[in-house]
Amino acid sequence: MSSYDHIIHKDNKVSLFTRVAQAVASWTGKPITFFVAVGLILIWALSGPIFGFNDTWQLVINTSTTIITFLMVFIIQNSQNRDTAAMQIKLDELIIRLEGAREELLDLEELDEEDLVVIRRDFCKRASKARRKAEDGSNTA
Repeated sequence: MSSYDHIIHKDNKVSLFTRVAQAVASWTGKPITFFVAVGLILIWALSGPIFGFNDTWQLVINTSTTIITFLMVFIIQNSQNRDTAAMQIKLDELIIRLEGAREELLDLEELDEEDLVVIRRDFCKRASKARRKAEDGSNTA
């Protein structure tokens, strides 16, 4: 069993890209991967005197890190998008199940920034009001 088998259930029919993205995200998120990367950088740095710190020596690390960073942006974004979508679905399910919950809040992630600011201000006002009420209740007790 590989270290990322738990991420994708065997009966899920996900795309090859999703499988690769999850495997890479799982692998790159491990401490050993970080230490391997640090080791490679140390080997590269220590090899500088051997190659006379020439342009090719510098180009190796610059090109390698640029390519890895470029590809990792897509892996991270894919992982983030899936995680966010799954969390939204779970939160929507909870909102639907709560009696008295405002179902118009189900698709907030689809609203413009200005609309979100208005709703956020409303919740901040509610929170302040609830804190004042709690403080007044604790002061009179």
